[in-house]
Amino acid sequence: MTSPAVSFVVPAYNEELLLPRTLDSIRATARELGLDHEILVADDASNDRTGAIAAEHGARVLAVNHRRISATRNAGARAATGALLVFVDADTVVPVGPVAGALEVIASGGVAGGSTCAFDGTLPGWARGILPALMTFYRWARLTPGAFLFCTREAFEAVGGFDESVFGGEEVLMARALDRFAKTRGRRFTIVRSPVLTSGRKLRTYSGWELLATLARVGLRGRRGARRREGFEIWYGPRPEDPEGVPATPHVASRTD
Repeated sequence: MTSPAVSFVVPAYNEELLLPRTLDSIRATARELGLDHEILVADDASNDRTGAIAAEHGARVLAVNHRRISATRNAGARAATGALLVFVDADTVVPVGPVAGALEVIASGGVAGGSTCAFDGTLPGWARGILPALMTFYRWARLTPGAFLFCTREAFEAVGGFDESVFGGEEVLMARALDRFAKTRGRRFTIVRSPVLTSGRKLRTYSGWELLATLARVGLRGRRGARRREGFEIWYGPRPEDPEGVPATPHVASRTD
């Protein structure tokens, strides 16, 4: 049996509401690009219909029980069979642009990269004010939110995957590790031009002060602090209901739009 060229790895915990649009967007993008691909959902101890919905949408489902996003990403990657690994958050819509950009990076000899994010729904004023600067910083620093990160399997294995000692910030550590590996090949971790569209629910359900306090605690504690679950309640605590509910599925642009 021939392995697919691209494996989309989707870690998920209780994502029955937003997972369908994520999987539909990946399918539509892969079809538009003519990709030989697979979608693997790493269902991390969900107690809703996440696993069943993933299977209904044609994804391969890997059941795990980590409740640690870094370990769940790694489990999905190691069960996947593609030569190119694309990590997508379960609340993220993936248009053609970011995937086409990732393929161009790999075709030109690159080994890893990611994208910035746009956010769905109505955002509070503080978020609308700070996000453009934050995404500009991410691009300048060659970092990517966890919503979309890609690497060759060789690069993934070379850096040892995501750091499983941490409960958060694993995508930042991974981007830095992949950049170091890319430099050995005369390349860099590349941020593609087109963003993905991810859920703005955290920005709507938590105040700016709550999010800032979480980021400040993480920043002050560093990696040592990230090895404790405390302080990461925004990711691991009960999920508040999004006041906007489930946003309408947006149009996924094709290359001909």
